[in-house]
Amino acid sequence: MEFTHYSVLLEECLEGLDIKPDGIYLDGTLGRAGHSRRIAQLLTNGGRLICVDRDQAALDAARERLAEWMDRVTLVHSNFADIDEILDELGLDKIDGMLFDLGVSSPQLDDSSRGFSYMADAPLDMRMDQSEGLTAADVVNSWGQDELRRILSQYGEERYAGLIAAAIVRRRGDKPIETTLELVDIIKSAMPGKALKEKQHPAKRSFQAIRIAVNDELTAVDKMIRAAVPRLKQGGRLAVITFHSLEDRIVKTGMAEFAKGCTCPPDFPVCVCGKTPDIRLVTRKPILPSEQELEENPRSRSAKLRVAEKLK
Repeated sequence: MEFTHYSVLLEECLEGLDIKPDGIYLDGTLGRAGHSRRIAQLLTNGGRLICVDRDQAALDAARERLAEWMDRVTLVHSNFADIDEILDELGLDKIDGMLFDLGVSSPQLDDSSRGFSYMADAPLDMRMDQSEGLTAADVVNSWGQDELRRILSQYGEERYAGLIAAAIVRRRGDKPIETTLELVDIIKSAMPGKALKEKQHPAKRSFQAIRIAVNDELTAVDKMIRAAVPRLKQGGRLAVITFHSLEDRIVKTGMAEFAKGCTCPPDFPVCVCGKTPDIRLVTRKPILPSEQELEENPRSRSAKLRVAEKLK
């Protein structure tokens, strides 16, 4: 299958990372190696790029896409949340920069067999790492109605979460729900007519919620932020691209905590905690795609880039 791949906010990421030719960098979400390819091009033989992905297919494809620079590239099959384990295994203490492009890659969406898309029929899978056990079919067919309602509401911000969860439980009582379009039909059947006329596909929020649950994405993002900052060298950069408000809230809050100095109560006359900021926020507000990028790649519309620099 041929894929058209766009690297979201590519130039903005490179500027944010402030690449040093002899530096050590980590791309925690390799995908189809668009960002990694450009980073590798900027490195000399003294530089190093660690490319991480949960999806073995991404790592396999990267061997060809990055073939010219493999002398400075290390491929790692892992979850980006496990930064400490990854760097420890490679014998690295602190590095010069990290990039995380969160969410589902375009090839995963475009490969209908993976079950991420609500536009094509496929088995209910949605695993980013296909060696892991939990699938979307497991979630849809075995999780309780209250838990389904919770994830649809919390992860998908779906206002009809209760109706959709109830419809799923009713349908699976007759037979297991096996494919993406079966699930789409159930979601549509549970929603009021006015919701079906909205511009956004009626199943988009529910599919997002189930995908997040299958891959435990929000836990991974929180763990990543907490682990990444301490493993940066002084002056090192952390760049994170998010695609929905739940991810962005975690990244924004996590960075703000590391950027905060004194934690003493406001009425203390002098600081007694001695805490100083670990990072500075390179951009107070997130960087958004340009109009040109939005025109070339509509999937970048919801992307937000936040960049921070390690102070100590």
